[in-house]
Amino acid sequence: MAQSLSQIIIHIVFGTKMRYPLIKPEIENELYAYMGDTIKRNGGIPFLINGVEGHLHILSTLPKTITLAKFIEDIKRNSSRWIKTKGIAYQKFAWQRGYGAFSVSSSKKDVVYRYIARQKQHHKKTNFKEELLEFLQKYNVDYDERYLWD
Repeated sequence: MAQSLSQIIIHIVFGTKMRYPLIKPEIENELYAYMGDTIKRNGGIPFLINGVEGHLHILSTLPKTITLAKFIEDIKRNSSRWIKTKGIAYQKFAWQRGYGAFSVSSSKKDVVYRYIARQKQHHKKTNFKEELLEFLQKYNVDYDERYLWD
């Protein structure tokens, strides 16, 4: 085969440092658009980015030319630099060090899309900690809880 082909869909979850509520409504759409542009520049396809003030979810393809860790690092680094230009309230903005990334089959993409689209309603009933622990159990991810909450 002369070409490299892939269709890897991922659901990425990460929060602000210490889950500080810094993704304010007045900047969230612009932030998500900026992150989507970063995903596109890396060769990915952003399907949806949404969240609440302390964390967000990304549904995207993983580009075939970059590792998952580098891909997420680039999204976080670029968006952190961008958000710091939005005023004094954001000067100390930081993302948490880690992230969650979960593979999504093509047949489940629409289910995950709807889940991400309903984040604000979802988090009226469930907090981030409960949500992340549920994902880790659902996807059988080994973890050490001492390092989940920076």
